[in-house]
Order: sequence, then structure tokens, then C-alpha cells
Amino acid sequence: MRPQPIIRIFNAYFPARTLLLALSELIMMFLALVAATYARFRADGTLLLFYENGWERIGMVCLVCLLCLYYYDLYHSTILASAREVFIRLVQVVGTACIILAVLYYLFPSLQIRSSLFMPAVLFMGACLVGWRKLFAVVNGSPTLAERTALLGAGPLALSLAKEISSRPELGFRLIGFVADGAKPPAVLNGLDHIGDSQEIVAVVMAEQIDRLIVTMSEQRGRLPVEQLLELKARGVLVQDGPAFYETLTGKIPLESLRLSELVFGPGFFAPGGLLLYKRISSLLISLICLGPALPLMGLIALAIWFDSGKPILFRQRRVGKGGKIFTLYKFRSMKAAGNGNASGNGKIQPAQEMDERFTRVGRWMRRLRVDELPQLYNILRGDMHFVGPRPFMLEEEEEFAKQIPLYKYRWAVNPGATGWAQIHRPYCATLEDNKDKLSYDLFYIKNMSVGLDLLIIFQTVKTLILGRGAR
Repeated sequence: MRPQPIIRIFNAYFPARTLLLALSELIMMFLALVAATYARFRADGTLLLFYENGWERIGMVCLVCLLCLYYYDLYHSTILASAREVFIRLVQVVGTACIILAVLYYLFPSLQIRSSLFMPAVLFMGACLVGWRKLFAVVNGSPTLAERTALLGAGPLALSLAKEISSRPELGFRLIGFVADGAKPPAVLNGLDHIGDSQEIVAVVMAEQIDRLIVTMSEQRGRLPVEQLLELKARGVLVQDGPAFYETLTGKIPLESLRLSELVFGPGFFAPGGLLLYKRISSLLISLICLGPALPLMGLIALAIWFDSGKPILFRQRRVGKGGKIFTLYKFRSMKAAGNGNASGNGKIQPAQEMDERFTRVGRWMRRLRVDELPQLYNILRGDMHFVGPRPFMLEEEEEFAKQIPLYKYRWAVNPGATGWAQIHRPYCATLEDNKDKLSYDLFYIKNMSVGLDLLIIFQTVKTLILGRGAR
């Protein structure tokens, strides 16, 4: 069976090479710490591992380091492609892991490994990580280990796929060229070669030794060479639907090539009653748990707003919920109180900018720390929102986007959320094109909504909050 270059977990997709890298690093860190233990204590190493909870203590170090690797984006495609950036961040990982472990050891002394072992072991483990990453970069960049891939078609979807594949070598694809009709070869697609016409696709694919053919042509045009594609499939070539492949690579739905029949007959876009019940109960529980530590903080924030810029403390705004229903969303006021907090002088909605003059002194810090969103816990308790779902926009924005963006109203098929799949990929949107891209993420979430995907979004949201990304 052909190995899968992309693996589906929690209804999201991950490159198999990246998952293999994470798993191999976890094993390597564990073995490095065990080796350091025996090198430092020799025969007594067995005593430490088996009779002093050594395995559990080493496991804790490995878990902290793996989380640091993830939170420093060392499994992200843009970082993997830069050897210098990888080295810098690995040094940061080792330093951050030492600080976190020091705090944990202070709070839970029973987790601590021998002090004479700690620094040598962590430094040895860090050196192993640097060497392993260099080896991974060499192996990952080898063209002989990549699938020879070609595109059938030369439209917008083909261009998007070419850009995505070319920018992510960890996927394990080597893009050879594209097949498209025409007396004149189409314009070069993102630097790719035109390797033939669709009428001769069997001969072209066999001659170029293509392993995977991605079909980006639309079947409605009546030009799709179905019989030739079946022949290629019978010969062992993996023939894959372009929109489905794009969804797998990017975690979003290609709006420019989406067919309504896919929404009607394809999987997803249906939430069973059990899943909706889970989302309501889990959102209620999470909001109640968060309210405990949040209430004292909210009291302090309210006092800070009052002392800084007076009343009102809260900012109320009409937002669009499930089925287009309007509800009032609550936030701490972070802008000057005159008029609509998000409006410009002419009364029109104006998105917040990086250094917006409308921010109050306290408001600027609130937005950086995202604490202005805390009153939305009340919206979640009331049932206006779930904890995870498409982010609700202002009524005027929603009405405008629904007129200009096809399929936009399908965002309203589920309850909105305080965080969502689009938010962790596109933290802030200011233009119409930005919101089209955000819609493609929202539709992916609605199509693939599940317990696992919600947990993944929450985990990623915590990372975003800790690192303070995308706040305005």
C-alpha cells in the first residue's frame, strides 16, 4: 500500500513527515536523557530509572520540550524551510524548557531529576535535536524521496495548489508540471512546465513517471478525460480530485472552484443532535470553569477602564448568530466612548488598526492581552455562542459580506464561537479578500465539525493567546 503523505487526525490534516519528525524527536529526547543518566551515574543509572521514578521524570522533561518545540512553531512549514531560524528557535526551546522545568520542580519537587544530571542532560538533548534537525532537512529536501506530482488543468485552483505545494517541502511532493489543452501552451503556471495536452495525458504521465495526478479541471466543462484517468488509475497512478486535495493541504475549502453539488451530496455540513448537545454542554462547562479565575480579573479591568476613561465599562454590539438571528455581544470597552466604538468620524464601520488612535490607554493593553473578550463568557452562558465556532461579525459587516461573497450565509448554519478554525489561521481580517479567505476556513470547520477538531482549536488558541499573536 502506498504510504500516505498527509494523515487525518481530529478531522484536520497533518503532513506525515512532520508527524514523523515530532514522534522521532520525542523518542530521541527520551533516549538522550536515558543515555545521559547512564553516562553520569553508570551502574546507578538503573537504580535511578527503575526505583526512583526515573522514567516518569524523564517523560515529563520530554513532554515539556515537545510542547516548547510546538509553541515555537518548529513544526511549521515556514520555519522548517530555514536552517538558521530552526537553530535559533531550538536554542530558545532549550532555554524556555529549563525555565518551565525549574518552576515545575519548585512546585512539585517529586518530579525533579538529580540536579547534577539536569543541565548536562538538557544540553546533550539540545545538541541531539540540532543534529537531528539538520539530518531531517537533508532527507526532507531529497528529490528522490518525493512523489512526482503533476496538475491536470491551469485555472485558479491549479495556481493555488502549485503555490501551496512549492512552499511546503515537508509534504513530500515534487511538482513536475501541468497538463492543459490549447494550441498554444498556457502561460507558465507559477514557474512550472507545460508537459502536454489532456488528449495525450496517458503518454505524458507515463513518460514523466508521475506518481500523483491532481485534477483541477471542472467536469462540467465536458473536457475531463475520464477514460484516460481510469486507465492511469489502473496503472497505479494516484488520481486525486483537486478541490479535495486543496482542502487536505490547506485546511480550507476552495471557494473559487467549489461546486454546490459538493455541498449537497458530499460529506459534512450536517451536525447530528448528539454533537450539538456536546457543544452546548462543553461550552457551558468551559465558560463556568473560566468564570472562576476570570471574575476577580474582570473586576480589576472594570476599575481600570473607569479610572482611565470613565463610563461605559462594557461595549455592546449587535452580532449575527445561528440562522441569521441577531444577538447582543458584550466586550470591555477598549476605544473612546464617543459614538460607536468601532466607527470612524463619518459613522461607518472602521476595523481596528495596529496603532489605532481610538484606543484608550487601558484598551490598548486589553486588546494585546485579549482580556477585552472576557464578557463574552456571558454570551456563551446564555447560549448566543458556543466556545468554538465561526467568529460573529457586526450586523452591518455581515450584511455587506453576504451581498458580495458567495455562500457567505452558510457561516450562519451553526452557532458562532469565541474562537474558531478561521481565528487560529487568520487572526484578523480587514479587507473583502481577507474575509473571503476566512470564509473558506469557516466552511471547512462547518463541514468537518467534531469533538476532536474543537479540542485542536482550543489547544491552538491557547498557543495564540500565550504568544500574543494577531491582537489589535
